[in-house]
This record gives sequence, C-alpha cells and structure tokens, in this order.
Amino acid sequence: MPIHAGMVVYKNRNEHKPHIEKVRTIEQGSNESRLCIYSHTGTHVDAPYHILEEGYKLDQIPLYKLYGKCKVFNLVDIKDRIGIEDIKRCPIEKGDTVFLKTRNSYEENFNYNFIYLSPEAAQYLVDQGAEVVGIDALSIERNSPEHETHRILLRNDIMIVEGLRLKDVEEGEYTSIIAPLPIVGGDGSPARVLLIKKSLYI
Repeated sequence: MPIHAGMVVYKNRNEHKPHIEKVRTIEQGSNESRLCIYSHTGTHVDAPYHILEEGYKLDQIPLYKLYGKCKVFNLVDIKDRIGIEDIKRCPIEKGDTVFLKTRNSYEENFNYNFIYLSPEAAQYLVDQGAEVVGIDALSIERNSPEHETHRILLRNDIMIVEGLRLKDVEEGEYTSIIAPLPIVGGDGSPARVLLIKKSLYI
C-alpha cells in the first residue's frame, strides 16, 4: 500500500495516519523529510511481540521467513470470513508462504466488515505447516478482543503479513520477498512485499 498522509488506516483512526513533514528542501542542499508513522501502517508485518509478551521482536525475525515459495489463493467469492472448509480447498505444503486474496483488495475505503481468517482456518494452516500467512486486510481478524487468530499463528511461529494489495495478482505460485524495517525491539513494521512469478529456486 502506498504510504501517504491520507491513506486508509485501520478503523479510520486519525492517530494511525502517517505524518510526513518536509524538513529540508533542495534550496537548503537536499530534500529531506521527517516521518511519524504507526508500526502497523499499510502493508505490514506483525512480529510475535505484537500480541505475545514473550514473543520475539521485529529485528529477531529469522531471515528465511522473509523469502521463499509463496502461494496466492483466490478467495474473492467469500462474503464474511475464511473458514476451515474454504482453506481446505487450498493445496498448502509445509514451509509455504500463503497469501489470501479476497474482496478486501478491491476496497478503496476502510470496510468494517472486511474479510478475515477464522481461528479454525488459522489452526488448519498451522497443521499444514505454513511458514507465513498474509491477507489483504489491515488485520487478519475482525472484532476479536482476545486476538485468537493472531495467537494461534504467532504462538506456532507463523509470521503474519497484513494489508497486502492483491487486486492485480493472479492466483498461483511465486517467489515472495517480504522486507520490513529491522526496528530493534519492534512489534511490527510497514513492509515492501514483492511477488516474483519466475521461480528463483535452483
């Protein structure tokens, strides 16, 4: 998701909108800006520490989780939540990065009824051995005070990527590169997420 002051943020909370201030100009020698940005802005990675006090932090994410075989699944027909029967139709193998494409990718404004991943489907992803799970919503779950879906995934060392934009991405296999900022002690970070159609594996 492009980052700018008027971008879509979770539940339209003004305090989550980025503040970008130009502090130098070319006339002063160079263009430079100061950013004040929420750690879960736009397309972003959740470190386990986001939900689990004992979880490892952003700068401790193993590098192998940020690069690998990715499968994008087209679930745009789902109306409410991704349930276990929906996810069982997806051929998931141990070590896969799994990206879930839903109608969220076509929303231009924040939709309080966004498509999310049910706890039962999250547990199925754990059982199948997924390494990373990404979704095109700004949260992987909706109206869940106990953060059950987050907890199921993060306690089982499955990294979460939220806020993906998959509108123009076809279902299929890719090589994914996920690049959050290595913030020391961080709970999350905006990230560039690249999908490369041609496999980089030898």
